Amino acid sequence: MSELTFEQMLEESFKTIRNGEVVDGTVIDVKPDEIILNIGYKADGIITRSEYTNEPNVDLTTIVSPGDTMTAKVLKVNDGEGQVLLTYKRLAAEKGNERLREAFENKEVLKAPVTQILGGGLSVVIDEARVFIPASLVSDTYEKDLSKYQDQEIEFVISEFNPRRNRIIGDRRQLLVARKAEKQKELFEKLQVGDRIEGTVKNVTDFGAFIDLGGVDGLLHISEMSWGRVENPKKVFQVGEKVTVLVKDIHDTKIALSLKFPETNPWANAAEDYAVGKIITGRVARMTDFGAFVELAPGVDALLHVSQISRAHVDKPSDVLTVGQEITAKIVDLNEEEKKISLSMKALENAQQAEEAPAEAEAEEE
Repeated sequence: MSELTFEQMLEESFKTIRNGEVVDGTVIDVKPDEIILNIGYKADGIITRSEYTNEPNVDLTTIVSPGDTMTAKVLKVNDGEGQVLLTYKRLAAEKGNERLREAFENKEVLKAPVTQILGGGLSVVIDEARVFIPASLVSDTYEKDLSKYQDQEIEFVISEFNPRRNRIIGDRRQLLVARKAEKQKELFEKLQVGDRIEGTVKNVTDFGAFIDLGGVDGLLHISEMSWGRVENPKKVFQVGEKVTVLVKDIHDTKIALSLKFPETNPWANAAEDYAVGKIITGRVARMTDFGAFVELAPGVDALLHVSQISRAHVDKPSDVLTVGQEITAKIVDLNEEEKKISLSMKALENAQQAEEAPAEAEAEEE
């Protein structure tokens, strides 16, 4: 048998392979940046780091060991050095694309960790196949900073599948919207006016606070935050704070909330607490040209008319009073229905004058 015939026979003993063919092999050596496979061919197969994974700078010796079996795809039968260039990640991506195609057709909910934060959204990987989730489809509310999603496992559906154009789009927003709608339905079915419910402060504005009641937001208007006055809601509430609120009104999908609980109503015992003739102390809250409004308790203001400030003539309240000043006056009128109370400092002066007059007369007789 000639040497040539022997080489030909040896050549024929190896299988033939073609570009694009899927082959099985056994790992015979591993380096940090490449894997060498025996694929039953006259040349060994090589999988470089970049053809094994999309993760940069990974040490392949920590992932693959000699003796492992692998399935890969042929990129080049001869890489220029007599070896077969293989890819592991592209074959995995093809399988991943098939997995995503099925998920797209079946509207399946997928779950995967976020591998990369991009300028316009998030990137996740399913079986080496990349899925892009645009920022507008990440949440049901606008989020400027997406960094919190790094490495976080999220759920999504495939809303667009076009691997030829390298366009596989994920959508997390529609899942959140659907779940929120379900929660809203459940909550509205059982929620009634007068209920007390715990919520979380979601946002605070100049006119009130939005409270998350568990998938449904309710508005706590500034006028309903206290029986008294609230100047700035942002000084009263913080985002994330837990608060128990009263359901004041429900109109379609809008919920009005309140912190004015009946048992804390300062007008509940007004007939007794603010009876006509009672002498009471209060704080000047604000002033007008016709009088001063005196806070007797949070939510209870009384009018001290300019004509009732003193026995002496007073042109305007600010001539003799200041905001924040504590004064003592007599209640001269109470209208519970309209929640109006009238005060008089002059009445106290008159009473004092009446008491002093007999004493002065007795002194003169002596």
